[in-house]
Amino acid sequence: MRRTHSSGLFLLFLAALLFGACGDEEEVATVEVEVPEGYTLSAGTSTVFLNSSFAYDTEAPWVSASSANVRRFTHGDGLYDDARTQSDGLGPVYAGYSCGSCHRNAGRTKPALWTQKGTDADGTPVYGSGEYGFSAMLVYITRRNGAFLPDYGRVLHDQSIYGVEAEGKLECRWREEEFAFPDGEPYTLVCPEYRITEWYADYDGSPILPSDLFCSVRIPLRHVGLGQMMAIDRQEVEALAAKSNYPEYGISGRCNYISERGITQLGLSGNKAQHADLTIELGFSSDMGTTNSRYPEEICEGQLQMSQGSMMGLAYDRLDISTADMEDVDYYLHGLGVPARRLGSTTLAMDYKGRRISEREMVARGEECFYESRCHLCHVATLHTRPRGATLLNGTELPWLGRQTIHPYSDFLLHDMGSEIMGVGLNDNYVSGLARGNEWRTTPLWGIGLQEKVNSHTYFLHDGRARNLQEAILWHGGEGEASKRLFMRLHKDDRRALLKFLQSL
Repeated sequence: MRRTHSSGLFLLFLAALLFGACGDEEEVATVEVEVPEGYTLSAGTSTVFLNSSFAYDTEAPWVSASSANVRRFTHGDGLYDDARTQSDGLGPVYAGYSCGSCHRNAGRTKPALWTQKGTDADGTPVYGSGEYGFSAMLVYITRRNGAFLPDYGRVLHDQSIYGVEAEGKLECRWREEEFAFPDGEPYTLVCPEYRITEWYADYDGSPILPSDLFCSVRIPLRHVGLGQMMAIDRQEVEALAAKSNYPEYGISGRCNYISERGITQLGLSGNKAQHADLTIELGFSSDMGTTNSRYPEEICEGQLQMSQGSMMGLAYDRLDISTADMEDVDYYLHGLGVPARRLGSTTLAMDYKGRRISEREMVARGEECFYESRCHLCHVATLHTRPRGATLLNGTELPWLGRQTIHPYSDFLLHDMGSEIMGVGLNDNYVSGLARGNEWRTTPLWGIGLQEKVNSHTYFLHDGRARNLQEAILWHGGEGEASKRLFMRLHKDDRRALLKFLQSL
């Protein structure tokens, strides 16, 4: 995005400068946010009041209050969005050519899983790997025994620079089934069926058969609230895990603990809370093939693509990005504002059970239904950040993020999401740290209602199989089954109200 602006909707009062980067001197700062009518704070002093396509991609008030902060944020924003080329270290194989190619406007670029690439002989549409330099998806592959495939690693890179062969391509076919609510209203769900083609190592037949392959596809996550997530009080999350036992609803969340940089830590980020940080270095390496101090080897080290890249002029004798630059990207992600919750109009009228009520009343009724359906037992509305805020990958401290009350609507715990729906449920058979294939981190809901405006699509869940928010709810199984059943038994207008509440977040 690379711009700085003032919305005029809030006032900042800075009593003093905050910590320096070295943390030698500590002073108290007061940042007060004036909340416009019709909004509520979602992330304390990181809340922004935008409903536009830049709602995810705008600096937090504490960033715009300091020219030094703005410079780092803007530099990181540029590194995030600018397309990398061969000369910048892109490739030889990759998944996206920039962070922003998969996370457009810091959101979820429409994945190639919903872009038709052909048709089977019987007329079945075929979707899959795009032809435009990125797919906006990651393809995780293993043998059914959990072992990685020789000459591939954990991720299939379906894109490559000119003159280099991609590792393979993904094909997706969607199968659809019909269901009905207890009141008779019909609905359908679609389930993806994946196939890998064009294996560079001739794996179409032997030794890797489709019957011996697990394939898990992930589409981009919204980059909303990442700084606040990294500043969360870990003890509060662990306390939620200790008390997250609701046998009457079949719910029992647990933490994922990850060993990174030689330290075992609580996992917070990623679909399965499989990372303890924002994975900046891993993203540059695995997603773009950009070597760095933490991952100095090319992702296709030892493979055919290395020699092909050499023939195309790639040099492997230097790192492609510096630690300082990666930390500025980390700074940018930590500094993004979180959209305020929108309470709804008091004048726009909506139909509800045979009468007309305001949009604000509809949203309020939807929030009641959210709690009545026990969604809040996992999508916890309120958490707090620790006193010193967050620390970036190279040691810079961000105390601006400290001592905040935030509303992510997530407990950041792992929950079994079931394997029963359409024969597979949400079980992807991919283990991440302590997380089993059927376990997923509770998705934070803040900003979810603006995804269509930011990214022009409403595909949800880890692989985009849910075509709207209602389908995302209806895919809940396992520990989410009870809440789904409560949602399904609601009056039709109450179901609409609950969805309206989600759209307000």
